[in-house]
Amino acid sequence: MAVDFRVFLFGVFSLIFGAILFIAGFIWMKQKQTIENIPTSKIRSIAMGLVEIFGNVIPGKGKILKSPLSNSDCVYYNYKIEEYRRSGKSSHWVTRKHGKESVPFYLKDSTGIVLIDPNHAEVDVNRDFIFKSGLGKDPPETVKKFLQKSNLRFEGLLGMNKTMRYTEYFIAPNDKLYIIGTADDNPYVEEATGQSNVEDIMIQKGKNNPFYYISDNPEKKVLNRFRNKMLLGLIGGPALSVIGLILVLLFLGLF
Repeated sequence: MAVDFRVFLFGVFSLIFGAILFIAGFIWMKQKQTIENIPTSKIRSIAMGLVEIFGNVIPGKGKILKSPLSNSDCVYYNYKIEEYRRSGKSSHWVTRKHGKESVPFYLKDSTGIVLIDPNHAEVDVNRDFIFKSGLGKDPPETVKKFLQKSNLRFEGLLGMNKTMRYTEYFIAPNDKLYIIGTADDNPYVEEATGQSNVEDIMIQKGKNNPFYYISDNPEKKVLNRFRNKMLLGLIGGPALSVIGLILVLLFLGLF
Protein backbone atom coordinates (compact mmCIF):
# COMPACT_ATOMS: atom_id res chain seq x y z
CA MET A 1 0.00 0.00 0.00
CA ALA A 2 1.46 3.35 -1.08
CA VAL A 3 1.50 5.98 1.64
CA ASP A 4 1.51 9.68 0.77
CA PHE A 5 4.71 11.55 1.71
CA ARG A 6 2.59 14.04 3.68
CA VAL A 7 1.45 11.15 5.86
CA PHE A 8 5.11 10.28 6.44
CA LEU A 9 5.85 13.87 7.50
CA PHE A 10 2.83 13.83 9.81
CA GLY A 11 4.15 10.58 11.28
CA VAL A 12 7.59 12.07 11.94
CA PHE A 13 5.99 15.15 13.52
CA SER A 14 3.72 12.97 15.70
CA LEU A 15 6.66 10.83 16.79
CA ILE A 16 8.74 13.83 17.86
CA PHE A 17 5.87 15.86 19.37
CA GLY A 18 4.63 12.79 21.27
CA ALA A 19 8.08 12.36 22.85
CA ILE A 20 8.19 16.05 23.83
CA LEU A 21 4.68 15.78 25.28
CA PHE A 22 5.72 12.71 27.29
CA ILE A 23 8.68 14.59 28.81
CA ALA A 24 6.40 17.58 29.56
CA GLY A 25 4.06 15.15 31.35
CA PHE A 26 6.81 14.35 33.87
CA ILE A 27 7.49 18.06 34.40
CA TRP A 28 3.77 18.72 35.03
CA MET A 29 3.65 15.74 37.41
CA LYS A 30 6.57 17.14 39.40
CA GLN A 31 4.95 20.59 39.52
CA LYS A 32 1.66 19.06 40.67
CA GLN A 33 3.48 17.21 43.45
CA THR A 34 5.22 20.44 44.47
CA ILE A 35 1.86 22.22 44.79
CA GLU A 36 0.46 19.32 46.84
CA ASN A 37 3.47 19.19 49.18
CA ILE A 38 3.86 22.91 49.94
CA PRO A 39 1.33 24.29 52.45
CA THR A 40 -0.17 27.73 51.88
CA SER A 41 1.77 30.28 53.96
CA LYS A 42 0.36 33.30 55.69
CA ILE A 43 2.15 36.31 54.23
CA ARG A 44 3.39 37.46 57.66
CA SER A 45 5.10 34.07 58.11
CA ILE A 46 6.80 33.78 54.71
CA ALA A 47 10.26 32.21 54.83
CA MET A 48 12.92 32.47 52.13
CA GLY A 49 12.63 29.86 49.39
CA LEU A 50 9.73 28.33 47.48
CA VAL A 51 6.39 29.43 48.96
CA GLU A 52 2.68 29.21 48.22
CA ILE A 53 0.44 32.18 49.06
CA PHE A 54 -3.11 33.34 48.41
CA GLY A 55 -4.51 36.87 48.65
CA ASN A 56 -5.85 39.99 46.97
CA VAL A 57 -4.04 42.18 44.44
CA ILE A 58 -3.03 45.66 45.61
CA PRO A 59 -1.40 47.88 42.94
CA GLY A 60 1.78 49.73 43.85
CA LYS A 61 1.71 53.52 43.96
CA GLY A 62 1.62 54.76 40.37
CA LYS A 63 1.95 51.16 39.15
CA ILE A 64 -1.24 50.62 37.17
CA LEU A 65 -1.69 49.62 33.55
CA LYS A 66 -4.58 50.04 31.13
CA SER A 67 -5.42 46.90 29.17
CA PRO A 68 -5.31 47.70 25.43
CA LEU A 69 -8.64 46.18 24.32
CA SER A 70 -11.05 46.87 27.19
CA ASN A 71 -9.15 49.80 28.77
CA SER A 72 -9.39 48.14 32.20
CA ASP A 73 -7.18 48.96 35.20
CA CYS A 74 -4.75 46.09 35.72
CA VAL A 75 -1.25 45.04 36.79
CA TYR A 76 -0.91 42.43 34.02
CA TYR A 77 -2.48 41.94 30.62
CA ASN A 78 -2.16 39.56 27.69
CA TYR A 79 -4.04 40.19 24.46
CA LYS A 80 -4.42 38.74 20.97
CA ILE A 81 -6.03 40.11 17.79
CA GLU A 82 -6.93 37.55 15.12
CA GLU A 83 -8.37 37.71 11.62
CA TYR A 84 -10.39 34.92 10.01
CA ARG A 85 -9.04 34.15 6.55
CA ARG A 86 -10.16 31.79 3.82
CA SER A 87 -7.78 30.12 1.38
CA GLY A 88 -9.41 27.82 -1.16
CA LYS A 89 -11.44 25.23 0.71
CA SER A 90 -9.74 25.88 4.04
CA SER A 91 -10.14 28.71 6.53
CA HIS A 92 -8.31 29.57 9.74
CA TRP A 93 -7.58 32.28 12.30
CA VAL A 94 -4.41 34.33 11.74
CA THR A 95 -2.85 36.28 14.61
CA ARG A 96 -2.41 39.92 13.56
CA LYS A 97 -1.04 41.26 16.83
CA HIS A 98 -0.43 40.01 20.34
CA GLY A 99 1.40 41.19 23.41
CA LYS A 100 1.59 41.31 27.19
CA GLU A 101 2.84 43.63 29.90
CA SER A 102 3.09 43.55 33.68
CA VAL A 103 4.21 45.69 36.61
CA PRO A 104 5.15 44.68 40.17
CA PHE A 105 2.20 44.62 42.58
CA TYR A 106 1.39 43.59 46.14
CA LEU A 107 -0.54 40.59 47.41
CA LYS A 108 -2.42 41.03 50.67
CA ASP A 109 -4.00 38.54 53.05
CA SER A 110 -5.34 38.92 56.60
CA THR A 111 -1.80 38.93 58.06
CA GLY A 112 0.25 41.16 55.79
CA ILE A 113 1.31 42.31 52.36
CA VAL A 114 4.20 41.26 50.09
CA LEU A 115 5.64 42.52 46.80
CA ILE A 116 5.17 40.35 43.69
CA ASP A 117 7.30 40.61 40.54
CA PRO A 118 5.23 38.78 37.87
CA ASN A 119 8.12 38.85 35.40
CA HIS A 120 8.93 35.35 34.03
CA ALA A 121 5.95 33.76 35.80
CA GLU A 122 3.56 31.36 34.09
CA VAL A 123 0.39 33.44 34.36
CA ASP A 124 -2.75 31.31 34.09
CA VAL A 125 -5.81 33.55 34.44
CA ASN A 126 -9.32 33.27 33.09
CA ARG A 127 -10.31 35.21 29.99
CA ASP A 128 -11.72 38.66 30.83
CA PHE A 129 -12.68 40.01 27.42
CA ILE A 130 -13.57 38.56 24.03
CA PHE A 131 -15.31 40.19 21.08
CA LYS A 132 -15.83 39.12 17.49
CA SER A 133 -16.44 41.76 14.83
CA GLY A 134 -17.76 41.06 11.36
CA LEU A 135 -20.42 41.93 8.84
CA GLY A 136 -22.69 44.55 10.43
CA LYS A 137 -20.87 44.33 13.78
CA ASP A 138 -18.18 46.89 14.61
CA PRO A 139 -15.70 46.40 17.47
CA PRO A 140 -16.10 48.54 20.63
CA GLU A 141 -14.59 52.04 20.65
CA THR A 142 -11.73 50.95 22.94
CA VAL A 143 -10.76 48.28 20.41
CA LYS A 144 -11.12 50.70 17.48
CA LYS A 145 -8.72 53.15 19.14
CA PHE A 146 -6.15 50.44 19.74
CA LEU A 147 -6.45 49.16 16.17
CA GLN A 148 -5.89 52.68 14.84
CA LYS A 149 -2.88 53.13 17.12
CA SER A 150 -1.50 49.78 15.89
CA ASN A 151 -2.11 50.56 12.19
CA LEU A 152 -4.60 47.70 11.90
CA ARG A 153 -7.97 47.86 10.13
CA PHE A 154 -11.15 46.00 10.97
CA GLU A 155 -12.62 47.01 7.61
CA GLY A 156 -11.74 45.29 4.37
CA LEU A 157 -12.67 45.69 0.73
CA LEU A 158 -15.38 48.30 0.03
CA GLY A 159 -15.53 49.17 3.72
CA MET A 160 -17.03 45.81 4.72
CA ASN A 161 -15.98 44.52 8.13
CA LYS A 162 -13.48 41.69 8.29
CA THR A 163 -14.21 38.79 10.63
CA MET A 164 -11.91 39.48 13.57
CA ARG A 165 -11.57 38.24 17.13
CA TYR A 166 -10.18 40.20 20.09
CA THR A 167 -9.19 38.34 23.26
CA GLU A 168 -7.79 39.71 26.50
CA TYR A 169 -6.69 38.35 29.88
CA PHE A 170 -5.72 40.59 32.78
CA ILE A 171 -5.11 40.78 36.53
CA ALA A 172 -7.11 43.63 38.05
CA PRO A 173 -6.86 45.35 41.45
CA ASN A 174 -8.45 43.27 44.23
CA ASP A 175 -8.41 40.05 42.16
CA LYS A 176 -7.79 36.96 44.28
CA LEU A 177 -4.60 35.17 43.25
CA TYR A 178 -2.93 31.86 44.02
CA ILE A 179 0.86 32.18 43.68
CA ILE A 180 3.67 29.68 44.02
CA GLY A 181 7.12 31.20 43.62
CA THR A 182 10.40 31.99 45.34
CA ALA A 183 10.58 34.41 48.27
CA ASP A 184 13.90 36.24 47.93
CA ASP A 185 15.44 39.62 48.70
CA ASN A 186 13.43 42.69 47.70
CA PRO A 187 15.78 44.74 45.47
CA TYR A 188 13.68 47.87 46.05
CA VAL A 189 14.39 47.88 49.81
CA GLU A 190 17.85 48.22 51.35
CA GLU A 191 18.63 45.06 53.28
CA ALA A 192 17.49 45.02 56.91
CA THR A 193 15.78 48.42 56.62
CA GLY A 194 12.24 47.08 56.22
CA GLN A 195 9.92 47.66 59.16
CA SER A 196 8.86 44.02 58.97
CA ASN A 197 10.44 40.83 57.64
CA VAL A 198 7.99 40.77 54.73
CA GLU A 199 9.09 44.22 53.48
CA ASP A 200 12.54 42.76 52.75
CA ILE A 201 10.98 39.99 50.60
CA MET A 202 9.78 39.88 47.00
CA ILE A 203 8.11 36.88 45.34
CA GLN A 204 9.88 36.17 42.06
CA LYS A 205 11.21 33.44 39.79
CA GLY A 206 13.90 31.54 41.67
CA LYS A 207 17.40 30.75 40.48
CA ASN A 208 17.47 27.27 42.02
CA ASN A 209 13.77 26.48 41.61
CA PRO A 210 12.35 28.12 38.47
CA PHE A 211 8.75 27.02 39.15
CA TYR A 212 6.77 30.28 39.25
CA TYR A 213 3.01 30.14 38.73
CA ILE A 214 0.27 32.77 39.13
CA SER A 215 -3.44 31.94 38.80
CA ASP A 216 -6.79 33.52 39.61
CA ASN A 217 -8.17 30.05 40.40
CA PRO A 218 -8.24 28.40 43.85
CA GLU A 219 -5.65 25.72 44.60
CA LYS A 220 -8.09 22.85 44.02
CA LYS A 221 -8.79 24.01 40.47
CA VAL A 222 -5.08 24.62 39.86
CA LEU A 223 -4.34 21.02 40.88
CA ASN A 224 -7.05 19.75 38.52
CA ARG A 225 -5.45 21.65 35.64
CA PHE A 226 -2.01 20.21 36.36
CA ARG A 227 -3.46 16.71 36.70
CA ASN A 228 -5.17 17.01 33.31
CA LYS A 229 -1.97 18.28 31.68
CA MET A 230 0.02 15.50 33.35
CA LEU A 231 -2.36 12.82 32.03
CA LEU A 232 -2.28 14.39 28.57
CA GLY A 233 1.51 14.19 28.58
CA LEU A 234 2.00 10.77 30.14
CA ILE A 235 -0.78 9.02 28.20
CA GLY A 236 -1.35 11.17 25.12
CA GLY A 237 2.37 11.59 24.41
CA PRO A 238 3.21 7.88 24.02
CA ALA A 239 -0.05 7.26 22.12
CA LEU A 240 0.82 10.01 19.63
CA SER A 241 4.36 8.65 19.24
CA VAL A 242 3.04 5.13 18.54
CA ILE A 243 0.70 6.49 15.84
CA GLY A 244 3.60 8.44 14.35
CA LEU A 245 5.86 5.37 14.37
CA ILE A 246 3.20 3.27 12.60
CA LEU A 247 2.80 5.92 9.88
CA VAL A 248 6.57 6.11 9.36
CA LEU A 249 6.87 2.31 9.15
CA LEU A 250 3.95 2.18 6.71
CA PHE A 251 5.69 4.69 4.46
CA LEU A 252 8.93 2.69 4.61
CA GLY A 253 7.02 -0.52 3.87
CA LEU A 254 8.08 -2.11 7.16
CA PHE A 255 4.63 -2.46 8.70
